[in-house]
Amino acid sequence: MTAKTMRASVLRDVRDIGLEERPVPRPGPREVLVQVTSVGTCGSDTHYYEHGRIGPFVVEQPLVLGHEAGGVVVECGPEATRHAPGQRVAIEPGVPCSVCAQCRAGRYNLCPDMRFYATPPVDGAFCEYVVVHEEFAYAVPEAISDDAAGLLEPLSVGIWASRKGRVAPGSRVLVTGAGPIGLVATQAARAFGATEVVVTDVNPHRLALAEELGATGTIDVRSGSPAESGYEPEVLLECSGVPRAAADGVRALGRAGRAVLVGMGGDELPLPVSHLQNFEIELTGTFRYANTWPTAIALASSGAVDLDRLVTHRFGLAEVEQALTVSARDETAVKAVVRPQE
Repeated sequence: MTAKTMRASVLRDVRDIGLEERPVPRPGPREVLVQVTSVGTCGSDTHYYEHGRIGPFVVEQPLVLGHEAGGVVVECGPEATRHAPGQRVAIEPGVPCSVCAQCRAGRYNLCPDMRFYATPPVDGAFCEYVVVHEEFAYAVPEAISDDAAGLLEPLSVGIWASRKGRVAPGSRVLVTGAGPIGLVATQAARAFGATEVVVTDVNPHRLALAEELGATGTIDVRSGSPAESGYEPEVLLECSGVPRAAADGVRALGRAGRAVLVGMGGDELPLPVSHLQNFEIELTGTFRYANTWPTAIALASSGAVDLDRLVTHRFGLAEVEQALTVSARDETAVKAVVRPQE
């Protein structure tokens, strides 16, 4: 029998986060109750913790952060038939309305009524239990660990970026930024068939990890830009959110290249417009993902992508604040995960 109350890590104000006792949510029609086993920390979680907002999304009431989640189904709501209790699942943290023009066109990631974990006012998964629509809980095989089940979410970002960039067998790809998203984008691009994937960063530890995870080359941009290296990619996956990295990456693209902006930076970005025009560079943004979990599960379970290698730190539910700030204290940190049952 599921407990009536649970522990939740709650953001109460800027840099004010702590444990609270809350009622265990009850699954509604076609929903399942999931006991959360692992949640990855994301830069967006840290940004909400440090600033209380991301663009138009403002924390105006206590909020549970965390959206990279996996766990075990413990209860099924009315009409929920997709999973049985005991099934391990990965959670897609955004549930769209399914009826708007964007949803009907298959672009449900652009649904204006999306309810997304840890995006105000929707609570996330830094807690012991969550509910989710059964169609957005995906069964995972034993080959995928609890931590990796949660990290299928950032992998989905990398998969979506490769799809938007039309990465294909033989592609030459430049990934700017070797943080968690850059590292999963690197692996996704290789899995999509890219024969050359060059990664840039300023952190030697992360560049070494990028090579371990499949990058065919790396560039430490403290000593030179991608264009100066002579590498001319067809596709740019900009994962750093750093304006200079984006501009340098676009400048490196060859004719008819494709630039995909993935990293979240400032609201405005200076770009080499003459290069964009003269080389007919395609430029697109990305917003989350759509229909990526089956591909992510296949890549992770087959070994084509290694998500566990990204995990450098693990914390219990009472240590969410440390999890959100560890990268500022440890330059070797890549991905911290929270285990709500600890």
